[in-house]
Amino acid sequence: MAYISSNANRWYCARESSYGQIPAITSDHRIPAVSLSIQQQREKSQRRDKTGSRTWTGAPAGMRRFTSFGLTSYMRDWADPAVLPPQGPLFEAALGSDGLIWPGATINIGTDEGSLRFTAAHGLTPGQAVASGGEIRFVSAVVDDATVILNAPFSVTPPIGVPLGPTATYTPGTELPSVSLFDYWDPASAVQRVLHGAAVDRMQVKLNGDFHEFEFRGIGQDLIDSTSYEDGQGGLSAFPSEPAPGQHTYSPVPGNLGQVWLGVLPTRIHTISAATIEVRNNVETRHHEYGSILPRAITPGNREVSVSLELFGQDDEVTTALYQAARQHSPVSMMFQLGHSAGQLFGLHMKSLVPDVPEFDDGEKRLRWKFRETRAQGTSDDEIIVAFG
Repeated sequence: MAYISSNANRWYCARESSYGQIPAITSDHRIPAVSLSIQQQREKSQRRDKTGSRTWTGAPAGMRRFTSFGLTSYMRDWADPAVLPPQGPLFEAALGSDGLIWPGATINIGTDEGSLRFTAAHGLTPGQAVASGGEIRFVSAVVDDATVILNAPFSVTPPIGVPLGPTATYTPGTELPSVSLFDYWDPASAVQRVLHGAAVDRMQVKLNGDFHEFEFRGIGQDLIDSTSYEDGQGGLSAFPSEPAPGQHTYSPVPGNLGQVWLGVLPTRIHTISAATIEVRNNVETRHHEYGSILPRAITPGNREVSVSLELFGQDDEVTTALYQAARQHSPVSMMFQLGHSAGQLFGLHMKSLVPDVPEFDDGEKRLRWKFRETRAQGTSDDEIIVAFG
């Protein structure tokens, strides 16, 4: 019998209506598979009874189970703007709030690069994303029901009479939802798995790799499989079958494509060599309560949003101003755009960070500045916003 190819693998992700209850999925829930690690362990309790031997006689059935996971997926295009992107449930689990689709609106006279005026009520709120000409921006203020101000200007003024493209925006929330991850393999007789009650503890986005990737790590309630499934697990009466395969064609977005805007007055920076944006939720689960071997709920702690970046040192006004802001502990804003084509855009906006003085790395031919884990701040669930466009 042949080995199972690690390439013969398909993933699906869906948000759970209640913790640990596995939802139904369709082919639209499929996400790009790069790597998935799931580890389940039983509690390691030390027996202290006198057995007359130094041999460990084993642990009884029913000990608490602990499940952790790590997932890496390529950024992909948003093929159907009528529904939230396939990777949306993971961002909802990482941030907390429901994804919000904005269908777009038509540009009117009075629009410029930094502010938009529409022919009808736009329905936008501060923080929501807008997209035009292969660029994505965020609304920093709503002037009236037809006019908004952007966090950074578009490179080209959106043309009058042309509708802007749709966006899907994700914002932080007080509580975190859970998701189920479906792990299917070929051949069909192989072990198929579902991780349910998955809570995202850490989300990470890196810039300037081979391709743009999203990484999620966290804690699951339980891992079930097709060979040992028992009725009732995950709230189901049978192990879920894989949906009929649909179209799953996409192109990963090269990791060098995008834009970076940062500074006291947001300015586009072209000297970034690497950047990592990370969200830590400090999640705990209710897993020490009497009467259960599995966690009962998700308990998020204080949210930590941080940015680490490297840039080439220059003597221009923008780079000097960034260093001065670090010396004076002045807040700056940062926005990262991944991709450069409509339907293949992803944006992250942090409105306020106070950078530490950068480390000077002179070990190579050109001087690099390194800002390590600059933490984003806000007022109430607003330190980071992400969006597809």
